Amino acid sequence: MVIDIWSDIMCPFCYIGKRQLESAIASFDKKEEVKVNWHSYQLNPTIQYQEGKDVYTYLAEMKGQTREWSVKMHQSVLDMAKKEGLEYNFNSAKIANSFHAHRIIQYAKSLGWADQMEERFFHAYFMEGANLSDFSTLVKLAVEIGLEEAEVETMLNSHDYYKEVKEDIETAGQIGVTGVPFFVFNNKYAISGARGTALFLQVLNQISKEQAF
Repeated sequence: MVIDIWSDIMCPFCYIGKRQLESAIASFDKKEEVKVNWHSYQLNPTIQYQEGKDVYTYLAEMKGQTREWSVKMHQSVLDMAKKEGLEYNFNSAKIANSFHAHRIIQYAKSLGWADQMEERFFHAYFMEGANLSDFSTLVKLAVEIGLEEAEVETMLNSHDYYKEVKEDIETAGQIGVTGVPFFVFNNKYAISGARGTALFLQVLNQISKEQAF
């Protein structure tokens, strides 16, 4: 059973959806048969790091609103994350471009470490205020999960995995993905968004029943 996931590590609902899916798999009686396949996606491919600008300020400026309005708008996301055991810190989250982080995830994927890299980047962005467009930060985080420092540095300073990231994004467009997280189960069932553990488990059980016949 294969679950393909299109995700951006700077998407708050993607981390929430990851936790919900993990909970569903943990409750699934055939969990050992599940394979998760991560795919790259960028919500805003043109965004650039802006010193001193947090998520609250960024959204306020985008919408022509006050920072206080932005803080209020994010509260429901904070509450949703907290239910999944995630303590988001939007005050420190740094607006940045995620393209090179996705390249590292693609590299980690080639080694069987994609899930660990996704998790580390999510945590670093939403909890630690890491700048995920900074090469030295990306290398440090990659090394923390067990990747080789010299190899990651060499990869980042080349054009390796540009193609893989762009192909994932192009595929997302071809299958109609307009937002993330986007989950595809066995190339048959799709779920868009962080829709809850119960729904994920329902789909897993449905596929299991179909495979039994």
